[in-house]
Amino acid sequence: MSNATTARLSRRGLLAAGGALGLGAVLTACGDDKKDGGADTKGSGDTKSGPWSFKDDRGTTVKLDKAPAAIVAFTGVAAALYDYGIEVKGVFGPTTTKDGKADVQAGDMDVSKVTVLGNVWDQFNVEKYATLAPDVLISTMFDDAGTLWYVPEASKDKIAKLAPSIGISVFDRQLTGPLQRMWELAESLGADMKDAKITEAKKRFEAASERLRKAAKAKPEIKVMVGSASPELFYVSGTNLSIDLEYFKALGVNFVEPTEEAKKPTGGWFESLSWENVDKHKADVILMDDRSSAIQPADITEATWKQLPAVKAGQVIARSTEPILSYDKCVAPVEALAEAIEKAKKVS
Repeated sequence: MSNATTARLSRRGLLAAGGALGLGAVLTACGDDKKDGGADTKGSGDTKSGPWSFKDDRGTTVKLDKAPAAIVAFTGVAAALYDYGIEVKGVFGPTTTKDGKADVQAGDMDVSKVTVLGNVWDQFNVEKYATLAPDVLISTMFDDAGTLWYVPEASKDKIAKLAPSIGISVFDRQLTGPLQRMWELAESLGADMKDAKITEAKKRFEAASERLRKAAKAKPEIKVMVGSASPELFYVSGTNLSIDLEYFKALGVNFVEPTEEAKKPTGGWFESLSWENVDKHKADVILMDDRSSAIQPADITEATWKQLPAVKAGQVIARSTEPILSYDKCVAPVEALAEAIEKAKKVS
């Protein structure tokens, strides 16, 4: 089976699983040279006038006569750029909830002011995309084959003909790498990275990371399990491949790890458990997928869930499974985990 076929099947399978924990293609892990920040070439060029270029994490350099103004991006990417003062014309991916409110992946964006090309998996209005006269399309990548997240397989060739694309990798590396790449992209697009709000957010992220490192060192006995809930199954994530978990693990957090045998069907992303077996792993703190595609803890009715020691102790917190890659949005998840470990009682 080719890498492209593997990626296509894996992504669909993971999403069909109800909010998959890794949400990416099941492919071989990237080499160590990619783990600390991906491609090493920044965007370049005068953003006010003159040529513009940016080398993405596929090694592809997009060159334009001037910095792109008509940007279309995956919702989470658009939310990150918004935090840096860069606004997009169109988005695709989870943007609004059923009641019309902003999805968690939309961050602080005013979703009423962007053109939504698709709100769910495999939905992308190519005709509407063309009317935006896009200069560039930007998305993340959950594999090492260059597959752009939420760009449908069936229409990707048509989409590619309308504008060049940029891919930022969020596969098998620590959070700080993609954060730096998004910073570089925003800077190339004209963001003022010396703005006080932006520099302060980076300092807060660094402080939160140090707090988490100290908490993990002070309480190494606290076991953290990462989960996601669907009507039929409970998913336990492994820490490899996901940018947030790899980073937290590097800071010393003691995670529950599914066995390699259990992760084989999903290529290493996660283990699937029936609700009857949700108590298979012992944990003191549970991190739960906060995306709208997953059942949230307050809505889980399974008796086996309610009997878990961490649940009974109130030691369940949300996880930003697809982090918005701005320092501002990555502060809260780090602080929340640090606080949870600091306050956690050993219950497993």
